[in-house]
Amino acid sequence: MARLKSYCPGGIPQHVIQRGDNCCVCFAADEDRAAYASYLYNAASKWEVAIHAWVFMTNHVHLLVTPQVDDSLSKAMQHLGRLYAR
Repeated sequence: MARLKSYCPGGIPQHVIQRGDNCCVCFAADEDRAAYASYLYNAASKWEVAIHAWVFMTNHVHLLVTPQVDDSLSKAMQHLGRLYAR
């Protein structure tokens, strides 16, 4: 069954947590963090999401962001996940 779409209104700060599959390691090296940061910057720019703070842990990420447009955060995170998961 598909996951229900969550509503994310523009202009309201959000705390986002993205975890690795089964809490597995997401970042094995500094190059992985650099690639994720680059993808995050590109997705945020494309989908109009302001990034205020981030923490890259070994097996998950915390982001403090504000989407500028309704549902842009969902689109940015989906875009980011597709790029990094490859």
